[in-house]
Amino acid sequence: MKQLVLMVAALTAGLSGCSEPSPADSASDNPAPEAQVVSVKGQWLTEADGSIATDPQPSGLSSWQNQLVTISDGSADSSQQRQLHIIDPTTAKLAPKTAKMRLGSRVRRSCFAAYLGSEPDLEALIADPIDPEVFYTVTEDATRTGALSSRCQKRYSDSGSTDYPTLLLRLERLDDGDILMTRVRPLQFKSAQAVGDFPNDGVEGMALGENGRLYLGLEKDKAGKPRIFSVDMTDGFWETTDFAPVSEPALQLPQLHEGSHPINALEYYIHPETNQPYLLAIARNDNELWVIDATGERPARQIKMDFLAPAGGEQCSAYERMDNASIEGVTVVDGTLWMINDPWKVNYLKNIQCQSNQANYEAMAALLFSTPLQNSWFAGDPENNEASEKITD
Repeated sequence: MKQLVLMVAALTAGLSGCSEPSPADSASDNPAPEAQVVSVKGQWLTEADGSIATDPQPSGLSSWQNQLVTISDGSADSSQQRQLHIIDPTTAKLAPKTAKMRLGSRVRRSCFAAYLGSEPDLEALIADPIDPEVFYTVTEDATRTGALSSRCQKRYSDSGSTDYPTLLLRLERLDDGDILMTRVRPLQFKSAQAVGDFPNDGVEGMALGENGRLYLGLEKDKAGKPRIFSVDMTDGFWETTDFAPVSEPALQLPQLHEGSHPINALEYYIHPETNQPYLLAIARNDNELWVIDATGERPARQIKMDFLAPAGGEQCSAYERMDNASIEGVTVVDGTLWMINDPWKVNYLKNIQCQSNQANYEAMAALLFSTPLQNSWFAGDPENNEASEKITD
């Protein structure tokens, strides 16, 4: 991705680590020395014709064929759902839309055809690093679809989480650009893992590690804490529709206290200088990037971020600091961290400051953000990192 534009990170005022951040002053304020923050500039996501992309509700972000790709969740405008959205990272412009995803023969014969063929809540996206025509996604809230048939309920009742199980999906891109849902497997949690029954607070982040290990970022468990699970996509994984049992790797996530701190995006990253593997997680409510040691040997770092939307106009600065960004997709390409937001409809209009952006916020338009990775995020003791800070409520 040789034409990627690397945006320079600047330090600005700190954010509070709460689910609904308090309004900010201006993006040019001096940072408090004890809470330095990385500023990240965004570009508005536009359709192929240059118009603003209306209510795409992006979830997940992945690198694909020198471009980026994301997917819309179940709350997006109907025109955006069941689509892979291919993004030119230099302009944040979407490629022309293709037909909505279709069900392959195996998925069509499964217990989950009615849900997947209507308005599935697709969350997170991974482009297969080996096969450029294959992608993976996962479902979250299926309550709008209704219960499974009696036969299917009996077969899939022991999900360890929600009544309608979380579904892992394999997608395949055809020669004409259309997308086919070719395989599906429900996920199974152990009762001892205490995941709980939270249909709209389930898996929202995925990252593909080495040897087919798929990491799954859960928004919250019974205790209200985020978790990271994994499943190994070994040979023959997709040849059955039986439950895929998940495991929980021994990772050191941040020590969280009161409040809601869900994981909403994941990326697997190997540091080129140390060859150390990391999971990069987005804590949407906290405007934080968590740098998690994938070996489990060291505590996670918490990198606070400000997200800036392009504005302009006679009485506006070039960029304005967002009150609520809600990042739900992250990926790394050539040393650049790319992120995309999923407008939180309850809070998104709180961003309106400059008249030039009012229509964009009212349209629930999304932004694509980028910033260079910093070596300090991956080195030494996280407690001594001035760009890292414990969550306090």
